[in-house]
Amino acid sequence: MSKASDGPVSRVEVITSVQRRRRWSTAEKVRLVEEAMQPGMSVSFVARQAGVSPSQLFAWKRRMLEGGHAAVQADEDVVGTSRVRELEKRVRDLERLLGRKTMENEILKEALDVARPKKRTLPLLSWSDPTDGSR
Repeated sequence: MSKASDGPVSRVEVITSVQRRRRWSTAEKVRLVEEAMQPGMSVSFVARQAGVSPSQLFAWKRRMLEGGHAAVQADEDVVGTSRVRELEKRVRDLERLLGRKTMENEILKEALDVARPKKRTLPLLSWSDPTDGSR
């Protein structure tokens, strides 16, 4: 049995539970992203060493480049998606309220048109009508 020439394994992780996800601290995320950004290092290599998916490391790197430390810590894009969802819900509620008020306004306009007394219109006299005897 031959030993690999890569050197000794620096970290061994023992999984003792049936957790579906690991939680990475902000410091660990930043350290891994900075390590992946070192000259000569690849994201895939760093991800393999840390035991994280390369796509996850790419996402952390993208967020860090876009929004810095705060975006990585929140694990969200530069504008927090939770804030975006909250604002979208508020916009939907306001649009619904505006639609209701617009409908009430139209109903009130129709009610005013019905309630207003109609002006009587007199028939127009024609200047060329021979029955009035003016010509």
